[in-house]
Amino acid sequence: MNYLEEMVHYHVWASQIIMQRIQELPASVLHQEVNSSFPTLAHALSHMNAVDQMWYLVLTGTSMPEALQICMPRNEETFATIEEYFERYAELSNQYLTWFSQQTDLEQLLLLDNPFAGVRQTRFAEIILHLVNHGTYHRGNISTMLRQLGHASVMNDYSRFWYENSNTSE
Repeated sequence: MNYLEEMVHYHVWASQIIMQRIQELPASVLHQEVNSSFPTLAHALSHMNAVDQMWYLVLTGTSMPEALQICMPRNEETFATIEEYFERYAELSNQYLTWFSQQTDLEQLLLLDNPFAGVRQTRFAEIILHLVNHGTYHRGNISTMLRQLGHASVMNDYSRFWYENSNTSE
């Protein structure tokens, strides 16, 4: 397994860890309002999922403007239960892992037409690193939101992933 694929495995694992923590709490926590980056934990999870879907579409050949048009409405769609988020993440994770199994050149260039930043050449590898970094940032938001709601979060650092998945980089 290459390091970029390992980073996607980390991203999947860390998202599952944070959702498992939410699952341990009263179901109402998912939709409890908090004064933070997102109004609820559900909104944060929906945003992460929508952006992950958008980047998957870009990696598989959809233009970024079209991928945004498809996925950004999902940004505001929240699900009633944490189990529904687990299902969405599992489906998308499987799509990413299948995509990885078919890649021979992660340095492949593509023209990215970002409506917010402009047009630039980028590599698949850069998109993957951004995807993981974006997820890490928002899992941090979720950890802060959990604390604001009176609950502890859970460690989901890359270093914990190393120890729990020590055979992934061999």
